[in-house]
Amino acid sequence: MIFNYKSYKKSIRTAFIITPFIALLLAGCSDDALDTVPETSISTGTAFSTPAKILAQVNGLYGQFSNPSFYGGRYIIFNEQRGNEFSQNDGNNSTGANVWNQSITASGDFVNSVWSVAYTTINFSNILIDNLATSTVVTEDLRKNYIAEAKFIRAISYFSLVQTYAKPYAQNSAALALPLRLKGNSSGGLNDLAFSSVADVYTQIIKDLDEAEADLPDSYATAIVTASRAHKATAIALKTRVYLSKGDYPKVISEAGKLVPESAPFQYVSGSLTHRLEPNVATVYGGSYVGNEAIFSIPFTTAAEAPGLQSALSANYLTPVLYFNSSGIIADNVFSSALSTDARKALVITNGTGQKLLNKFKKSGAPFTDYVPVIRYAEVLLNYAEAAAQNENLPLARNLLTAVRNRSDAAYVFTTGIAGKEELITTILNERRIELVGEGFRTHDLVRRVQTLPGKTGNAGVAPEVLPTASNYVWAIPSNELAYNKLAPR
Repeated sequence: MIFNYKSYKKSIRTAFIITPFIALLLAGCSDDALDTVPETSISTGTAFSTPAKILAQVNGLYGQFSNPSFYGGRYIIFNEQRGNEFSQNDGNNSTGANVWNQSITASGDFVNSVWSVAYTTINFSNILIDNLATSTVVTEDLRKNYIAEAKFIRAISYFSLVQTYAKPYAQNSAALALPLRLKGNSSGGLNDLAFSSVADVYTQIIKDLDEAEADLPDSYATAIVTASRAHKATAIALKTRVYLSKGDYPKVISEAGKLVPESAPFQYVSGSLTHRLEPNVATVYGGSYVGNEAIFSIPFTTAAEAPGLQSALSANYLTPVLYFNSSGIIADNVFSSALSTDARKALVITNGTGQKLLNKFKKSGAPFTDYVPVIRYAEVLLNYAEAAAQNENLPLARNLLTAVRNRSDAAYVFTTGIAGKEELITTILNERRIELVGEGFRTHDLVRRVQTLPGKTGNAGVAPEVLPTASNYVWAIPSNELAYNKLAPR
């Protein structure tokens, strides 16, 4: 069954930090991304009374995760705007100019909307977990499956929040980060909750993912459902990302080793499921990709589900709101050299004004139905490569790096940048920039390594560099949270 994301296809704005989502997935939504309220509601008892209704709650959970203010588009764009790969075409804050120029504050709409939608997604997860804890409406295996999916969604939502609003783990793991809300709230209020430390949030994320891995299936009946619902490999793959962000390289290696053999061919096989690099990188960005490289994707199968103009990835990259910054990764020989035979070069196009545009997401007009790649096998290989290099296994790191490069340029041989540990890590990080550009990784890759957010220029003006010690290195705790949570740090 393909999930119906229609019911939660638009952003949610509310006067509460944790809203009374008794309705779960039955809220009607307007097209105004900042002006939507639930229109109908049902009791939780009714919502979990039949197998079909329980599945509907799972559908609603993924639907909330795919909200345009979250992984449906804007959250990914924000993380590219704060990095240094793209310039901004206009100074309009509605398209994120204040995100790009690093001037957004605690009262900014986007700072508040990402937080609100993420916590709403977490509350959906909590309600589902709470109501299925002792349910006998579905089989025991299915009950565990659904709870595991909710724990995965809760984990990736918390991970997104701690990456965005808290100090990086390597900088200060004891710093206050977020309130850990782990019980469902179906009646509103109950907003006062002390903040937990960065370390405690990571501990909860990993706990959720470990438990999710144990109870998730290897795959589902169809390729699109396997790609769009959490399965065992999804939880493992996300753990490689989480441990990399934490700087725990031995754990990255142990988790990645579950999915990636130490020698070629680098592919994961479990029953009928295979995860591997696609032979042709172009097929990854075919609009509705659900192939072997897709570990977790957000599908938009109808026009009604698709995000709107300001949120869609393709709209931001091709309209364009964002174009390649000439001093960013576009200057790498993969993209800039006339001699380059790398297939990823074809993912860059030039518009009529000479701007270089990212052409991974090709729906240049509505409906913007390009699927969103959240986790790809290529990322897992690069996570593994970086951790292996950090752990002094340079031959394995080189082989994993080469596998990613040779998928797009079969004849390429690394002749420099791979001899010693530090230069190999630098080369792997550069390959991440090439391979994952536009998919929301750049800011997080800088912040997890406690590196300066570089300055940049564009048609929207100048964005200054941001030092790790600056107050705006990560986003401020939103003004709405400060207003409604008396225990939030001031």
